[in-house]
Amino acid sequence: MSIASDLAAKAAHMSDPVVESTADHSKFDVLKGPFKSGPEVTAACLSCHTEASNQVMHSVHWKWEYQNESTGQTLGKAHELNAFCGNVASNEVRCTSCHTGYDWEDVRAPMPDDPTKVDCLVCHDTSGQYAKQDNLAGNPPLEPVAEKAKTITGKAAWAVDLIKAAQSVGPEPSRENCGNCHFYGGGGDNVKHGDLSSALFDPTPHVDVHMSKDGANMQCADCHVSDKHVFAGSRYETDVVDPHAGDMKPGQPREVASCTSCHTDAPHKGPNPILGMKLNDHTDRVACQTCHIPEFAKGGVATKTVWDWSTAGKLKDGKPYSEEEFVQSDGKHLHTYLSTKGDFEWGENVTPYYAWSNGVMTYTLPETEIDPTQTLEINSIGGGAEDPNSRIFPFKRMIGKQAYDAERKVLAYNNVYGPGNGTALWSYFDWEKSLKAGMDYAGVEYSGKFDFVSTYMYWPITHMVGPEDEALKCDSCHAKDGRLANIAGVYMPGSGIGIGGKLGLVIFLLAALGVAGHGVLRLFGKKGAHHG
Repeated sequence: MSIASDLAAKAAHMSDPVVESTADHSKFDVLKGPFKSGPEVTAACLSCHTEASNQVMHSVHWKWEYQNESTGQTLGKAHELNAFCGNVASNEVRCTSCHTGYDWEDVRAPMPDDPTKVDCLVCHDTSGQYAKQDNLAGNPPLEPVAEKAKTITGKAAWAVDLIKAAQSVGPEPSRENCGNCHFYGGGGDNVKHGDLSSALFDPTPHVDVHMSKDGANMQCADCHVSDKHVFAGSRYETDVVDPHAGDMKPGQPREVASCTSCHTDAPHKGPNPILGMKLNDHTDRVACQTCHIPEFAKGGVATKTVWDWSTAGKLKDGKPYSEEEFVQSDGKHLHTYLSTKGDFEWGENVTPYYAWSNGVMTYTLPETEIDPTQTLEINSIGGGAEDPNSRIFPFKRMIGKQAYDAERKVLAYNNVYGPGNGTALWSYFDWEKSLKAGMDYAGVEYSGKFDFVSTYMYWPITHMVGPEDEALKCDSCHAKDGRLANIAGVYMPGSGIGIGGKLGLVIFLLAALGVAGHGVLRLFGKKGAHHG
């Protein structure tokens, strides 16, 4: 598909705004340009929307910072290490092309307190032709477009018409606005989350019954409702029950973005009321997503399931190379090896990993000492069967292999991007230089010795809800090898009896036999006494 036809298709998807505007922005003189940069457009927006930038600058989209009150950890893109591209620090030029602002050059310091640096268009453009690229090449791309420049979706960059974009703005972000960043996290379409991909731009009911035009035709902002540019819902709050369960409708203000915001905690009616009651008995211990998202990475777009960084940097005849072995159901070939990134594995229609979750995750932060002899959890899932606030929840479990300081036993920062500095792994393929540059940039002590540790990282699965008739059936779990067979603290009828259960059954039968024998003896004893 050509860029022009792709843009036309995306523009067609954007024809139905979430909220119908009462203003025709094409008639505003301040938006008639000319504009030489994105910040000039923002300055024009602020002439009417005077508080908008201030509101955005208090959001996680701007700060890339999240304070987890349950654990006391300071999280967010600016502070964490992950199992994908690793870290933002030292790689800002590329990573911040997904930031809701312009020209953030150093995440070690907050974004400059400049209202015009807020990017209004990335969330409000409806023209379908607004795009961003890396900060070295310019954001947004204008004439002339830098050679070989790519947008944040990985496509060749094109010159943006800022006047057209400014005059097209809508009141709420569309699915396309959100998806152009969130669907492409981790370096490509559906790489990171598994349940967020380009398949959601125009999904079938099977892919997502909420977003499908043949389903509820909802937009992201119908659940992730904004209040003063702060959006409800976060991957750091994976299983929060809305205190106003069942009282909401799509788009209404809410405290969290959860299933129970719109659906009650007893949603099952069914043609069989007894079955409905039994299903409702599960909702306090089983998350809605567990039954209603039986698989993710649907719609022909695979997700990355394994990323082994330890093999990155290999060359053939002194040059980087790639291998393509995985073919998506839509026919697209995907790399299984890149000299820049190492070995990958992919999956479509993936069965989730299930775990008890109370919605709290604890992260391995940059200075957390690790045990490299064990698989390291980049983020560990809080909760358990004994915790009344926990429910069984589905996750994507990303399997990785990442660099760490072999002496200090802490995860290592890696400088992967930044042409011309002589250290970026993706340009120079030298682990020693890239790790030293990353650690020095982050201000973290580095021994100079490195190795690679096996890792897990967990991503909550909350999108790609299927139709009702595709939800898991009873025997999906209540069977010997059912989906929840390995969940601790749960007895699953039909799943077979373990050694403990068998011993218990023997003891029960012996006790029952003893009681029966005692009764028989007493009965015969009474008869003998009567005849005597």
